[in-house]
Amino acid sequence: MSYATSSFRTASPPTVAILGCGWLGLPLAQALVAAGHPVHGTTTTPVHLLTLRDAGIRPYLLRLSPTLTPTDADTLQALLHEAEVLVLNVPPTRGAGSPDAYPALLRPVAEAAARAGVRHVLHVSSTGVYPDEPRTMHEADAQADTNAAAPLLRAEALFSGPDHTVVRLAGLMGPGRAPGRFLAGRHDLPLGSAPVNLIHLADCVGLLQHLIQHNVWGYTLNACAATHPPRRQFYPAAAAHLGLEPPTFLPETTGGKLIDSSLVRSLTGYQFQHDDVLAALV
Repeated sequence: MSYATSSFRTASPPTVAILGCGWLGLPLAQALVAAGHPVHGTTTTPVHLLTLRDAGIRPYLLRLSPTLTPTDADTLQALLHEAEVLVLNVPPTRGAGSPDAYPALLRPVAEAAARAGVRHVLHVSSTGVYPDEPRTMHEADAQADTNAAAPLLRAEALFSGPDHTVVRLAGLMGPGRAPGRFLAGRHDLPLGSAPVNLIHLADCVGLLQHLIQHNVWGYTLNACAATHPPRRQFYPAAAAHLGLEPPTFLPETTGGKLIDSSLVRSLTGYQFQHDDVLAALV
């Protein structure tokens, strides 16, 4: 494992390819362009090509599959040409078949990145790799014991090593993903005492940019806000903030997993902008 404290500012900013310029990938690409990076980015929607181009991103229309069409294979190679860093931001599709489906989708990307000589891969993964048990989860606690965790871990293994980093994001919140809508109007929900594990879009973007610019490679890192209010406190407050009917919870006190993000904080020094998730509702 290696962690270089020097930033890209000592040399030309590296070219970054972002596979998946959606809710997270597009603002990340915009932030990197603003910082002077040449950025290549993909979309699966033709109309979004102009959005990428107008943001200063070199756009590519690409749809992944375990067996790429000749056109998509050529597009993938063009995307990765001259890229030093690949940000892989392709979440698994819900109910996407066997545990092998997601890693099979990403395997052609790993092979193409190796052929293209991409130096670093920043793989955006999920805290769904951890068991749903009432205890604190550190990076070594991942278990491939559920239909959700197994494909995530198999995909992570494609991009492990001293030159790559995996970031496991907690639940996402921010513009377009207001947590007040998640449970609004529902009643007698379980796990009211379970801690909330969330990360704001601004910190997703800020942290990923920080890792790239400070050469943080060779790690698997949790990314989550520092506060973990119980569900019965957070979700009614989030619903009320939107003027929606707050959810109610059963009186049981069973807890749930709590995602620990101390490693990324001590290792990188990144300062989270929205560590208080209740305050982030404003």
